[in-house]
Amino acid sequence: MIKVGIFSIGLDTYWGQFDGLLDNLNGYRAEIRGRIEGMGVEVVDGGMVDCPEKAGGVAALFKREDVEMIFLVISTYALSSTVLPVVQRAKVPVVLLNLQPVAQLDYAKFNALGDRGLMTGVWLEHCQSCTVPELACVFNRAGIDYHVVTGYLQEEAAWQEIAAWADAAKVAAGMRENRVGVLGHYYCGMLDVYSDLCQQSAVFGNHFQLLEMCELVELRQGVTDAESAAKVAEFNEKFDVSPECESAELERAARTSVALDKLVARHRIGSMAYYYEGVGEYEDIVTSIIAGNTLLTGRHIVVAGECEVKNAQAMKILDLFGAGGSFAEFYLSDFIDDVVFLGHDGPAHFEIAEGRVGLVPVPVYHGKPGKGLSIQMTVRHGPVTILSVVQHCDGTVSLQVAEGSSVSGPTLQTGNTNSRYQFSIGAKAFMNEWSRGGPAHHCAIGVGHIADKIEKLAALLKIKCVKIC
Repeated sequence: MIKVGIFSIGLDTYWGQFDGLLDNLNGYRAEIRGRIEGMGVEVVDGGMVDCPEKAGGVAALFKREDVEMIFLVISTYALSSTVLPVVQRAKVPVVLLNLQPVAQLDYAKFNALGDRGLMTGVWLEHCQSCTVPELACVFNRAGIDYHVVTGYLQEEAAWQEIAAWADAAKVAAGMRENRVGVLGHYYCGMLDVYSDLCQQSAVFGNHFQLLEMCELVELRQGVTDAESAAKVAEFNEKFDVSPECESAELERAARTSVALDKLVARHRIGSMAYYYEGVGEYEDIVTSIIAGNTLLTGRHIVVAGECEVKNAQAMKILDLFGAGGSFAEFYLSDFIDDVVFLGHDGPAHFEIAEGRVGLVPVPVYHGKPGKGLSIQMTVRHGPVTILSVVQHCDGTVSLQVAEGSSVSGPTLQTGNTNSRYQFSIGAKAFMNEWSRGGPAHHCAIGVGHIADKIEKLAALLKIKCVKIC
C-alpha cells in the first residue's frame, strides 16, 4: 500500500482571536483524511502547519515516510511562506484541496449573528479560496508543479477527483515496481514498435528483464503429464474450447502455458512483450503460446505480442487502473455504421470480454510461422478507453488516450480478438487524429472511461498526455 501525505494550513494568529476556529478546521482535516484512507492508501498526517517553524518538521516527516504525493488541505487563509518549505523539501507531487465546508453559506443566518468578530471567524472557516491564488503564484515562481481540486466537503464530484489522484499515484507506484519481461525479439521491420528501454525506465521507473527462449524451452521440456492435464482443465474452465481443437494442439499449448507460468514466476514478471521465429522446439513454443499468454494477461501479467514493449506498458497502466488492458491494432473501418474495428491475434484480456472467450484453431498465423490455437473474443460492450505510450523523435515519451464505446454488431470470426468501436468525433476524424499523434499501430484497450485518471498519471510522471476524444 502506498503512502500519501496530508497536512492542513492556517495562520496561528487567528487561533487566539476566534474561539473554536482551530478545532473546526482540524475536524475538517480529520474528515478528509478518513475519506482518503478509504481509497486504499496509507495516510501520513502532518497536522496543522500554521507558521514557518512547523514546515520543516512536516517536510522531514513526509521524506522519512517516503510519501508518494501530498494532499494539501487549505483550511483557511495561510501565508505562502508557511507552505513553500514543505513542498520544496518533500519533492513529491502536491494536490491543493480547496474544499469549503458547505456548498453555500447561509447568508441570512450569517448576517443575523450580529457580532462582526464572530462573523469574521465563521467567514475564515469558509475562505479556503482566498489562499489558492497566492499559493499558485508562489508555486509558479518557484517552479513547483501542483494541481487543484475545488469544491465542497460533501460534493461527490470533488471526491471522485481526489480518488482519481489517489488511483493515479497507486498506478505510478505500480509501474515503478513492475518487472517487464522481454522474450525473443522484435518483429523484423516493424519499425514503429522499436522502443528505447532506457527512456521507458526513465519515465516509468520499471525494470526490464531480458528473457531467453532457451530457458523457456528447458522449462517446457520439464513439464509433467500431470501439469499438462491440469492446464488443459484450466483451458476448459477459462475458455469456450471449440470442438475443432485437437487434443494434441491443446496439450501442446498446455505444456507451453505451464512453462510460461514457471518463467514469469522465476523472474517475478508483471508484464511481458514477446515475439520469436525459430525451428524445432522453438517453433513449437511460438506457435502454441497464445492460450498461455492470455491466461497470464487475465492474471494481471499482461502480455503484448510482436515484442511491442510500449504497448505492454500501456496495457499494464490500464490493468493497474482495473480497466483491463487488451492488445489491439486497427483492423478496418465501417463507414456505413461509423465504427472502427480494433483487435489482434495473440493474447487478450479475458476479464474484459463480452461473454466467454473462445479458444479456436487457426490454419495459419498471418505474417507469422505455423498454425495453432488462437483467441476469439469481443471486448465488453459499453464505454472503453484506448491508450498508447508514444515515443517521439526527440526521445521523449507521452501518453495518448481516447474514450469511446464498444458496440454490438457483426465482428470478424477469424480466430482473433476484434470489436466495433464508436467515437464522439466519428470514425474518419478519429483515425486521422489518432494517427497524427504518432503512436505505434498497436494500442491497449480497457473498459470504462478513465482518461481523467490517465491524464493525472501523466501529470505525476511529468510527461505529456494527449486526449483525442
